[in-house]
Amino acid sequence: MPLAGLRDVLVPAAAAGYAVGAFNAANMEYVQGILSGAIRESAPVIIQVSEGAIRYAGLECLLAVARVGAQAAPIPVVLHLDHGRSLELVRECIRRGFTSVMFDGSRMPLEENIRLTRQVVAWARAAGVSVEGEVGRVPSSNRTWTASELEELMTTPDEARRFAEETGVDALALAVGSIHQLRFGRARLDIDRIRAIRVATGLPLVLHGSSGVEESDIRLAAREGIAKVNFATVLHEAFTAAARRFMESEPDNVDPRGFLAAGREAIANVVAEKVRLLGSAGKIDVASAGGLG
Repeated sequence: MPLAGLRDVLVPAAAAGYAVGAFNAANMEYVQGILSGAIRESAPVIIQVSEGAIRYAGLECLLAVARVGAQAAPIPVVLHLDHGRSLELVRECIRRGFTSVMFDGSRMPLEENIRLTRQVVAWARAAGVSVEGEVGRVPSSNRTWTASELEELMTTPDEARRFAEETGVDALALAVGSIHQLRFGRARLDIDRIRAIRVATGLPLVLHGSSGVEESDIRLAAREGIAKVNFATVLHEAFTAAARRFMESEPDNVDPRGFLAAGREAIANVVAEKVRLLGSAGKIDVASAGGLG
């Protein structure tokens, strides 16, 4: 199938109370594993790449791999730029054929974030590309955060309403208690806040930093308006662990395809598990080549 747009998969998800998994890809094996896991579960999927992944693998390479995979996949596949902080890169991704971009101005004052996000939306609209914005700030796990500190960073319904109205974004990323790259410990979501922001904006909402969030919170958040959930750290952990096990079990093997294939299968298994958690498994009628079921 051709690459899908973000609204194509998020609007039905938000209306039906499930979420679509957005999985960060670093190379060809990640893309293949993400597609394999989503196809296995008959689920729509979002392949997203970060600025770091683009520096590593190259924009054209990642775009080509995603396009080839999507064309052969019987499910909707969105190609999304994750956390684009450079306007130049965001515009380049729009020009080159990404179907969705995120401009992350969350570290800026709200006025500046709105102004620059509005510019991105104008560029994207002209090309038929979806835009995700962010208001509030999801912190990093580089330190311990108290409950009161996390609350200070969280998105308010009033901020979200203003941002949505003044930018015209298609989806809105929130700070509601999650923490980026959290490998140890657990995070809890402010479900009441999610519900209030969904009412205030009417937009499909996005959860970043999901790897450390309680599964019960993720399920509930999907029912209350979170329509896109990002996964990155959990994929890196699975890929690395599988590659390490392969190399330990076959220390004389010098063909990298062995541990790369092991990592790819681990990615597929994680993706399948997460789309079941989000409720998006079985939402695609594969027999009719990707129609939303």
